Amino acid sequence: MPDAAHIVSDVMTEPAVTVGRGTRFKEIARVMERHRVSALPVVESDGRVAGVVSEADLLPKEEFRGGARLTRPERIRRRADLARARAMTAGELMTAPAVTVRGDDTLARAARIMAVHHVKRLPVVGADDRLRGVVSRGDLLKVFLRPDEDIEEEVRRTVVSYLFPAFAHAVRVSVRDGVVTLRGPVQDTSLIWVAERLVRAVEGVVGVESRLSGAAAGQGAPGPR
Repeated sequence: MPDAAHIVSDVMTEPAVTVGRGTRFKEIARVMERHRVSALPVVESDGRVAGVVSEADLLPKEEFRGGARLTRPERIRRRADLARARAMTAGELMTAPAVTVRGDDTLARAARIMAVHHVKRLPVVGADDRLRGVVSRGDLLKVFLRPDEDIEEEVRRTVVSYLFPAFAHAVRVSVRDGVVTLRGPVQDTSLIWVAERLVRAVEGVVGVESRLSGAAAGQGAPGPR
């Protein structure tokens, strides 16, 4: 079977850059600029995550700086933004509760959470809910930097040899830019779709092209080449 999937703790950034509830507006902006991040976990004194403050939370200060006039329906709809425009500290600005992940969550789960909540970064917490690090979209994409040679070796070892042991030497595996191509004869064609699915589960795989076919009738398992 494919090797264990990478988990969040494999790619997260630690220690995380944070601010406290009382951190003032300008200092938040300075920290974001200094560390080139778009969001910061807001932590309590015991290390627990209280919320997250992002660039989007800071922008209403500029948007409403000139006293923009809003209709009553607009004021109701944008009540939260108006409150943030008056906010002075991280505790007043932050989005709470924070959306977080655990260090042992898979990268797929972290990516799904980011997509559902429309966020670019997630605080990573331990079993005690204390901050351990931060994972970003860029961190999740690191698996696609995996060398083609490593992917090929894992596919041969954990998929081809596992599903087609008698024909392992006849199945050719090639990988280019993360796209895996399988060629050759196999004894049980009902396992071809299983092979494709398992290969897609290998970390770093971008796509799969299957050119596997059934072995000719009466053909025995070929020997090593």
